Amino acid sequence: MTETHLRGRIVTTTGELPDGVVTVAGARIASVLPYSEWGVAHPTAEPPEPCPILLPGMVDIHNHGGGGHSFATTDPAEAGQAAAHHHAHGTTTLVASLVTAEPDTMLAQVRALRTLVEHHVIAGIHCEGPFLAATRCGAHNPRLLREPDPAYARLLIDAAGGALRMVTMAPELPGFADTAAALRAAGVRVALGHSAADYADFAAALHPLGPAGVVTHLANGMPPLHHRAPGPVAAALLAASRGDVTIELIADGVHLDTRFAAMVFAAAPRSVALVTDAMAAAGMGDGTYRLGPETVVVCDGVARTGTGSLAGGTGHQIDLVAKMWRDGGVPLVDAVRAATATPAAALGLTDVGELRAGRYADLIVTDHRLHPIRVLRRGVWLT
Repeated sequence: MTETHLRGRIVTTTGELPDGVVTVAGARIASVLPYSEWGVAHPTAEPPEPCPILLPGMVDIHNHGGGGHSFATTDPAEAGQAAAHHHAHGTTTLVASLVTAEPDTMLAQVRALRTLVEHHVIAGIHCEGPFLAATRCGAHNPRLLREPDPAYARLLIDAAGGALRMVTMAPELPGFADTAAALRAAGVRVALGHSAADYADFAAALHPLGPAGVVTHLANGMPPLHHRAPGPVAAALLAASRGDVTIELIADGVHLDTRFAAMVFAAAPRSVALVTDAMAAAGMGDGTYRLGPETVVVCDGVARTGTGSLAGGTGHQIDLVAKMWRDGGVPLVDAVRAATATPAAALGLTDVGELRAGRYADLIVTDHRLHPIRVLRRGVWLT
């Protein structure tokens, strides 16, 4: 099998190699070595041309679309175009997220996305709804929300055929406990979000989830942090600081002030999963787009519904890493981990998220400011 050798400053999820070599054989990584050790192991090989920075391929577990295309569709080709857009920008693994829709529509969308999971285009499906609090529904249509329902959850599980990775729910709603139990029994991660719960109720709902639990886009879709009413933000932060839950951050400077995101990293650096919450406008210009059944207007790169609610992100995951590193002062290793190994572990994705022998050969070559130059996905160059 032909090997490919890539040399440069390698940023892993545990540290950096100032001058290292990633060796790729087929779809997998064969080795990651300091250049000096690689030279000893390959005494007759031509030294690889150095690249500026080598990063693991990004892993996005909350993504609604991009490149003008949406995952909220019954057309697998449409969803495939959204995935291809993010792959080309360095997100080599992504979970397709669905917003709340009519019950039959959501089931049809899940069946369409299942096809892409079976063909390894996406890594799974995330249903962000319909079990959300109306007072914190954000861009979701409040008319289509419903209380958590184990029977409907089982319909989603069956429609996905093993591809359903995560469902977001508000823990204060009636039926939450039974629905969470049904999802967990099927191997589906339960995420808490779009919730009006107080500190005690949110913390109580987090506890049984353990490390398999996720908090959907911390601070968005929930009451704000207050020193006399700490609410779900504080409950999630404390649990994450103990390693008991993974917290998503949309650290794009729009959904969260970068200084707030930096505070979260300081409290729980190994429990943060950077997510884009991207929608069809990601990578596109200003204009009118769709987020599920809702119309969204993007102005100056910010997506909002007609009511003024933020309606998802318009960037790529590598942008979040760069922003937290350059503007937030977060160590590059921590920012990279939050976009790779941590989200992968949160959803049980074992073959991705790290530059390590045996993992898929997912890799981004960037310049010194983390602008992508080339993307390798499963040993194939995409750009």
